[in-house]
Amino acid sequence: MAAAHGLPVLDLSAFDAGAEERSVFLRSLREAALGPGFFYLTGHGIGPALTRDVLKLSRQFFALPEPDKLAIEMIKSPHFRGYNRAGFEHTRGKPDWREQVDIGAEREALPVDRSAPAWLRLQGPNQWPAALPDLNPVLLHYQAEVTALAIRVLRAFAAALDQPDDIFEPIYTPVPNQLLKIIRYPGRDPDQSDQGVGAHKDSGFVTILLQDEVAGLQVEADGGWIEAPPLPGSFVVNIGEILEIASNGLLRANVHRVVSPPAGSDRLSVAFFLGARLDATVRPLQLSPELSRLARGVTQDPLNPLFRDVGKNYLKSRLRSHPDVARRHHADLLEGEPASSEPASAY
Repeated sequence: MAAAHGLPVLDLSAFDAGAEERSVFLRSLREAALGPGFFYLTGHGIGPALTRDVLKLSRQFFALPEPDKLAIEMIKSPHFRGYNRAGFEHTRGKPDWREQVDIGAEREALPVDRSAPAWLRLQGPNQWPAALPDLNPVLLHYQAEVTALAIRVLRAFAAALDQPDDIFEPIYTPVPNQLLKIIRYPGRDPDQSDQGVGAHKDSGFVTILLQDEVAGLQVEADGGWIEAPPLPGSFVVNIGEILEIASNGLLRANVHRVVSPPAGSDRLSVAFFLGARLDATVRPLQLSPELSRLARGVTQDPLNPLFRDVGKNYLKSRLRSHPDVARRHHADLLEGEPASSEPASAY
């Protein structure tokens, strides 16, 4: 297992190679999971032309006049889709200094029924900028490609746990929870907060992160932070809370953050989060005695409780991360929702 900048580098093509290559890959994957919970992924099969187009169009969107961006402002969407200005998403109760667009699966909104599970309100259409029509087809194509990649990674994690490759299929098929974010981190002066996005965990199965050339991602390790700068041709992959719950903490969702770049520069990234169906419940896996001894238990944090009910867990993250949308569209759900000061799950 190679390493770069303190994180392992894994070649996914080995998972589908011969028995020996697959065995070595799975051992390296377990070691990465028990270590930082993050790794660089190569051999993923997504071509550089597509990732270049995604980053190019992302930059074109963020360069649009503000009225064109605000035409798809997230506060207009009860489904938490659309554009946020810097400072409008919160982590650990503090504003994140990044502007972004959230894109989910393209589905019709369901009628609001207050007697039904609240997470049903999350299903709905995306918002797309009329000023940049090319963004829609490219990002939806990329979302389809990276969803397939994330499922391959999920199958690899299942095999690394000595489970059938398809053990998680019943809770993500036929409609996994998909979220794609295009993100721009503006530069900031040294006397300003450096919170691009605060310390948090991700809520889904796995996250697949595409970075441009500017560093900023940091992963918590041994009381400090590991830098995870861009590695050309790779994605950064990390474990989400669903895998932590399913594996009793053998696979643990690790805390990470993004530090703002210096003034006069900016940073682009594109994050994809693969989650289970919102109506699914995460069941604990039956691990072998050997792997059970390595399980660390599910993180216990009263300010960030983890729920086995996927929709409840995801809705919690959305309400906390986007308080303006929550107040406008979901005020009836906010009673008893504390403002967390500890690392919380946030997309």
